[in-house]
Amino acid sequence: MTALVVFAHGSPVESANEAVRTFCGQLARTGEYPLVAAAFLERGVPDLAGAVCSVIAQGARRVIVVPYFLTLGLHLERDLPRLMNKIAAAHPSVTFQVAPPLDGHPALVGIVLDRARAVGSESDLAS
Repeated sequence: MTALVVFAHGSPVESANEAVRTFCGQLARTGEYPLVAAAFLERGVPDLAGAVCSVIAQGARRVIVVPYFLTLGLHLERDLPRLMNKIAAAHPSVTFQVAPPLDGHPALVGIVLDRARAVGSESDLAS
């Protein structure tokens, strides 16, 4: 069984962390992956190791970690590989894969334009 773990930065603002959990619920409802979990680097629960342990306990034998980060920065270049090495060493019978960050995905252009249009539309209505 394959699990999807969405790895976000985490925030002291709990509503930001809850937005990531809500997004994971939306992913789960697509039915594409039988297990979907949120994980946080900082200030959110669970952390990456906790989320991975949870999906493994539910039967995952393959875990895909998708960074919920826009660009490849220090956390993805340094922190995520360090965490993944520890996790993989603790679970040698599980296959782990890490997806690239969101940057560079062709859908982002449309998403940014959609957000800009939404603001433009609201401004046009207020004028």
